[in-house]
Amino acid sequence: MESFEGRCWLDWWANSSTLLGSVEVAVVIAVVDGGWRARGRILSDGPEEREAFDFLRALDPVFTLRFEDESTIPVAVHASADTVWFVMTEYAGPVQRAVSYEFGVT
Repeated sequence: MESFEGRCWLDWWANSSTLLGSVEVAVVIAVVDGGWRARGRILSDGPEEREAFDFLRALDPVFTLRFEDESTIPVAVHASADTVWFVMTEYAGPVQRAVSYEFGVT
């Protein structure tokens, strides 16, 4: 396989049993020397879905990329200069990561 273009989902897990967010995305994955290069875009036009995605990405950029056949791969999602497309890289770090966020009450 030289490349893949299709529909997938980016899932953001709080822990092994709690899925906090999932967004449907279009992805383009290409094989390159020594690995792969990937980019994606959210399929929904709604601003709420983009805001939730950006919020979760700011907390921790590690998502699970889920394909239609239910196979998965952990990826880190990075913003790009293009406001529609984002970049994904394979994530090979620890499964458990600390996430911290403070809510301001006024």
